Amino acid sequence: MMAVAASFVLAQAAVAETVVRIGMTAADIPRTLGQPDQGFEGNRFTGLTMYDALTGWDLSSSDKASVVVPGLATEWAVNPDDKTKWVFKLRPGVKFHDGSPFNADAVVWNVEKVLKQDAPQFDASQVGVTASRMPTLASARKIDDLTVELSTKEPDSFLPINLTNLFMASPSKWQKLYESAPGADAKAKSQAAWAAFAADASGTGPWKMSKFTPRERLEVVKNPEYWDKARVPKVDRMVMLPMPEANARTAALLSGQVDWIEAPAPDAVPQLKQRGFTIYSNEQPHVWPWQFSRIEGSPWNDIRVRKAANLCVDREGMKDGLLAGLMVPATGTFEPGHPWRGKPTFEIKYDKAAAQKLMQEAGYGPSKKLTVKTQTSASGSGQMQPLPMNEYLQQALAECYFDVQLDVIEWNTLFTNWRRGAKDPSANGAHATNVTYAAMDPFFAMVRFLQSSMAPPVSNNWGFINDPKFDALVKKARETFDPKERDAALAELHAASVDDAAFLYVAHDVGPRAMTAKIKGLVQPKSWFVDFSTMSMTP
Repeated sequence: MMAVAASFVLAQAAVAETVVRIGMTAADIPRTLGQPDQGFEGNRFTGLTMYDALTGWDLSSSDKASVVVPGLATEWAVNPDDKTKWVFKLRPGVKFHDGSPFNADAVVWNVEKVLKQDAPQFDASQVGVTASRMPTLASARKIDDLTVELSTKEPDSFLPINLTNLFMASPSKWQKLYESAPGADAKAKSQAAWAAFAADASGTGPWKMSKFTPRERLEVVKNPEYWDKARVPKVDRMVMLPMPEANARTAALLSGQVDWIEAPAPDAVPQLKQRGFTIYSNEQPHVWPWQFSRIEGSPWNDIRVRKAANLCVDREGMKDGLLAGLMVPATGTFEPGHPWRGKPTFEIKYDKAAAQKLMQEAGYGPSKKLTVKTQTSASGSGQMQPLPMNEYLQQALAECYFDVQLDVIEWNTLFTNWRRGAKDPSANGAHATNVTYAAMDPFFAMVRFLQSSMAPPVSNNWGFINDPKFDALVKKARETFDPKERDAALAELHAASVDDAAFLYVAHDVGPRAMTAKIKGLVQPKSWFVDFSTMSMTP
């Protein structure tokens, strides 16, 4: 009887479900309907898990830069005679979670959900987080079941990179929900269908939605039929929980409420290590900045003031004294050694005397401070530790005759305001915004901030920078399809932006996350994203 009982226990253990519970920095579950909100934390947790895009990121290495790789498209090429047209070959045999096929019709449908306003599936709520990330995409046309042509408004060598943000939702699933949806007209029925879709999503990704409680939790389970067999998850279930406050996340991990947390409280890192938890971090293509307003009357229109702010911050002190080493000091969007770094002549470093001199030349001093207001958040995707870091800047800049005022709002609200711009009432009179940004591709890293035509509502030129030099360099890079020549053009653009002190460059995130030692096999890539499929969970 004892032997039978023992074998029963072993059998139960063998089939026990493996579950990983994650505490996110977001204050809410990122949207689940295909185009997430909450910045790139949304892409990480509800985008790349349940969905795929035509192109994706290689997240398999911790020491090599993450590059764009085939996703639902196996190959692509620009038309040599008309560089506004691209042909994408699609991966055969892929199915959505509801069993319907992925094909060219599905690609056209997903492009039109954010671009074609008279399409039944058009959803204005998905446009802001999608179209602003691929502003030149104009249309999609089916060539055959496994071939699609995408057209851009102008020649754009960045398109394959931008398409990593367009996730493919199931048209068949949505159509069924639309047909049964309530509503007085087509628009109301469409909105109801998308709301229903968000509660029972269907993508092609390695994880499938299982349970969803808005503002509380999202549970996904592995998709054993996933098209990339090497990336079928090794864990049965993953639970995502919003935990915007760093100390609360850390306490949840220490108490066993969760197995993994994003951005642990820096001062708790020694305790976490002592208790046997694993800390992962890696330098990411990700910048923690102040983005300056350049509208009429902004104090940042004076380049002396912009340079002074960049010279007044002791980044090494922030790293070692505030963040327990969990940052890399920023001297631009890209650091030396990166192909897009270039050769800026303005050296971003800590030089308080030089900063004070510049401020005095601009007319400020101990008895005449310059008031600057910055909008920031209390937490959020990639925001690291925004309140302590901004308070550090507040104290540091005070020594260079700045009077810094902080306008602290909720992360998703800040992110929404980012797309509205410095002229919008939502800016609340702020002269700068503190929204971190990923720098994995040229558009995300520079173009959307520096090109004048990317001002709101088109994209994220929040401060309305309008510099013909930047516009000319962006055009040059966009229209250069040879990779080496394009890198050289982008390096020239970056050097020009540093020399202009276009941002207050503060830090690069290292994506710190803490987790139980039971989680094995996770790769922390040099990327804002992570592949959850590789991890396993030991009993």
